[in-house]
Formats: sequence, C-alpha cells, structure tokens
Amino acid sequence: MQRTGNEPLTARSPLRLRFWLSVWGLLWSAAGTVAFSLVGRPGWAAACGVLLAVVIIDMFMIVRHIHQGPHYQPGPDVPPYEPDHGWNHPPRTPFNDRHSNP
Repeated sequence: MQRTGNEPLTARSPLRLRFWLSVWGLLWSAAGTVAFSLVGRPGWAAACGVLLAVVIIDMFMIVRHIHQGPHYQPGPDVPPYEPDHGWNHPPRTPFNDRHSNP
C-alpha cells in the first residue's frame, strides 16, 4: 500500500469489526446447518456447513492478526512517497507486435 501522507492520526483497525461480523456469520451458518439438516435438505445443509467452515477459518485468521498487534507505521516525520506516475517505464509494445513472426 502506498503512503499518501494524509492518513488519519487516529486510524483504527477494522479487525474487531470483522471479528464480530464473523461471529454473526458463525451463528447464522451454524443455525442454517442445523435447521436444514432437521428438515431434510442435505444440499442446503452442506452449503451452510461449507460456509460455517469458511467463517471459522476466517475467525482464526482474524484472531491471529489481532494477537500480532500493531505493525510499524511511519510517523509524521516521515514524508509521504511520491506516487508512481509511470514516467520511468518504457513504452509498451502492442501484443501483436511482440509475438508476430517476421
């Protein structure tokens, strides 16, 4: 990610919000798995079960990132990077010119 210099000083990580949204998804996917199993809809129960597995894996990743803590962020004394305007790149040749046989 490129630093622009206008990042807020009090920026907060969205990890806790993602955690609580995944708890919500965990509850709904678990309830869907159980409900569809009870009414005899194995396809929908399997779909909810797969979603449940994805939510659990996501929760583990979120908790892992929360426990890693904050990472280095440049302070206000570090100037922002100049955006890459593509001036130093050589011009691209069209695909047909690169792969044509003489």
